[in-house]
Amino acid sequence: MLYLCMILFVVIIILIVKIVMMKKTAKEIYIQFEQILKTDTNRLITISSNDREMKKLADNINKQLKILRKEYLRYKQGDFELKTAITNISHDIRTPLTAICGYLDLLQDNADIAKTEEYISIMKERAELMKQLTEELFRYSVILSDNKEPKTEEILINQILEDSIMDYYSILTRRGISPEIHMTEKQITAKLNKEYLARIISNLLNNAVKYSDGDLQITLTDSGEMIFANTAKELSSVQVERLFDRFYTVKTARNSTGLGLSIARTLAEEMGGTISAEYKDYVLEIRLTFNL
Repeated sequence: MLYLCMILFVVIIILIVKIVMMKKTAKEIYIQFEQILKTDTNRLITISSNDREMKKLADNINKQLKILRKEYLRYKQGDFELKTAITNISHDIRTPLTAICGYLDLLQDNADIAKTEEYISIMKERAELMKQLTEELFRYSVILSDNKEPKTEEILINQILEDSIMDYYSILTRRGISPEIHMTEKQITAKLNKEYLARIISNLLNNAVKYSDGDLQITLTDSGEMIFANTAKELSSVQVERLFDRFYTVKTARNSTGLGLSIARTLAEEMGGTISAEYKDYVLEIRLTFNL
């Protein structure tokens, strides 16, 4: 009987010690967790206990802290991007709007028909610019809010690329760009969304209009890869790395929301494709590939 009492006493002592240690560890976790949340530090929770379950609890909390920190950084980056975008977009829209209002005031005091036609032409140009900016924002919001899988069909990539180049040819030539086209004779087919692909190519061509120094090479390889290359001496490697970021604009690209290439990447990825940019010897090269 005495022997059993001694065993019971030892067990009780062990349990009491374990409970005390667990309380101590729980307090350590609580204090560190509170400090980490308040100070926005990268430090993780550490405990003095060797208890397996408490160590497991600390590890799980650290995993959640890493996820929380990652989401917080994404939130801060997104908040910064949004504020920057609002500033840029407000400026891009306010500038032509101010010009329109100014020319309207001139029209009120003007009786010269030739001047009137000139002012109306300028206002029409500014209004068209505002329309392009708002349409780009609208398209981007539609893409983000559409959770449906894109409808795909068997399409001929050669034809889509040719049609897109023809649609953009006058814009390119007005910018002084005569595209050099290298198109494979092989018929490249793929199951893609026709409208998405046309939008991607359009955005890539528009990117060439913004950044090209006067040249543009468009290549469609036998493997179906599309390559858009142009000289862009005003760009830097750092800027090229951010070209696909939402709302990012290079100073040389005026009248831009910074959404064109971001939209292109989003649409390409939704169809299982990839889009990337390289910058070497002042040449910007953008590659678009799909799983054929």
